[in-house]
Amino acid sequence: MRIVFMGTPDFAVPCLQALLDHGYDVCGVFTQPDKPKGRGYTLTPPPVKELALRYNLPVYQPKSMKTGEAADILRSLAPDLAVVVAFGRILPREVLDIPRLGCINVHGSLLPKYRGAAPIQRAVLDGETETGVTTMFLADGVDTGDMIQKAVTPIGEEETSGELFDRLAVMGADLLISTVDALARGEVTREVQDHEKATHAAMIRKEEAEIDWTKPATEIHNLVRGMNPWPSAYTFYHGKRMKIHACKVNSLCIAPGEMAEQNGELLIGCGQGSILVEELQPENSRRMAGSAYLRGHHCQGDKLPS
Repeated sequence: MRIVFMGTPDFAVPCLQALLDHGYDVCGVFTQPDKPKGRGYTLTPPPVKELALRYNLPVYQPKSMKTGEAADILRSLAPDLAVVVAFGRILPREVLDIPRLGCINVHGSLLPKYRGAAPIQRAVLDGETETGVTTMFLADGVDTGDMIQKAVTPIGEEETSGELFDRLAVMGADLLISTVDALARGEVTREVQDHEKATHAAMIRKEEAEIDWTKPATEIHNLVRGMNPWPSAYTFYHGKRMKIHACKVNSLCIAPGEMAEQNGELLIGCGQGSILVEELQPENSRRMAGSAYLRGHHCQGDKLPS
């Protein structure tokens, strides 16, 4: 089976690696163009490209999949199947129709819930206790295609988006191999999504990471977990941005935004309850434990903006 792989970020890397480890013929890799990164704005290849080059796979980086050039490249590769994982490009019908067995996708949620760009972060932000990965056939809409297989996993009470991202990437690779194996045997079944139960996981905006201290402690805790590692939940203290990287829900009742010191720990009041700050990062400073921050700062009774 000749497979074209389409993917870009870290989440897609385990899937490509799994296909190679299981001996599938990956005849070409499509990924997004290199982008400038760092202070020197050095052109940096996406993670999928780095892996593909280590295996001497042909790499294609069209700016758009809607041009005739992209479709012509795909036709020249004569793939039986296209595997798409966090590619970041919408495939037009002309492209979808080229592979003999179609185009399949690995998505980081239990569809039809959390369609869209940020399913993992949105699940954590919403306080979900369960999520998973879904393989599906791509269709004209965004994450609307028929489902093939699912794998379910609980979300830990303290688990961050980054930690869940890493777990689902590995789960997705395992599910992909199960799906491709079934396709090779001609044993795939299709399940139409219940579109009425669909929810949308919009791309994360940095502004969403600002903490509203009038919210309940559980919601703020989910915000801190959901925005870790990017863009990081934050507040303002003495006019400077302070990131909150880790916290726990506490039952102590304090006025929203009020800071308190208890047994050497930093607590901040919320609309209901409070949070114990485990790790924070003042502006232009390093990350540190909340208790370590207290050793150099007196915060008792100070108020953060809501």
